Amino acid sequence: MPTGSGNEVQTASDETDARRRARLRLELAASYYEQGQTTVALDELKQALNLDPNYADAYNLRGLIYMRLNDLKLSEESFRRAISINPRDASALHNYGWFLCQNGRYPESQRVFSQALANPLYLDRAKTLLAQGLCEARAGQREQAESTLTRAYELDAANPVTGYNLALLLYLRGEYTRAQFYIRRINNSGLANAESLWLGVRVERRMNNPEAMLQLGEQLKRRFPESKEALAYGRGTFND
Repeated sequence: MPTGSGNEVQTASDETDARRRARLRLELAASYYEQGQTTVALDELKQALNLDPNYADAYNLRGLIYMRLNDLKLSEESFRRAISINPRDASALHNYGWFLCQNGRYPESQRVFSQALANPLYLDRAKTLLAQGLCEARAGQREQAESTLTRAYELDAANPVTGYNLALLLYLRGEYTRAQFYIRRINNSGLANAESLWLGVRVERRMNNPEAMLQLGEQLKRRFPESKEALAYGRGTFND
């Protein structure tokens, strides 16, 4: 959201005609982006920025599009431009943090995620905590990742990605009872997939629960017979 003079936050009543027309172009661009039509989305963004050259939200989406196109230079330039216009834009900070993480720039990504989370008005805190936790795990900071993912889980316990990655970290650390709690919640819902079932198999194996292990293994083979997890189960390759 653009800011006015000082620290005053602009509201809908402050929207200029140019910003309104640019916003409509941005909404079209976002729709094309979601449909995978990146070239058309970029054209709409160009028109939005011609109407309003200081539209931070447009630069944020531009960064996502170039990130999808693997144009790292233009992607980073876009995110940095969005943040320079509106340093309080937690969405742009989140996206830039993920960009940095994807490119192995872990210390920078952690600083940017922290900036996003410092905004008291930010509503997608669970999403950013999840991204931050995943990046910490990639960087080998497993203890910190577990703490961050736990915070994300407390805010959004229904997110299976958070639950799975938290269970995986606990499993790798030998905390099998706690890992079982999180992975069972996923596998007992409609959100189970090959990865979650396979982790469930390995957790139950470690806990000497052959019946639960067999049940999950049979479900894995039945539902995802061609997956690498089902093939590993069939070979008895548990990788531990």
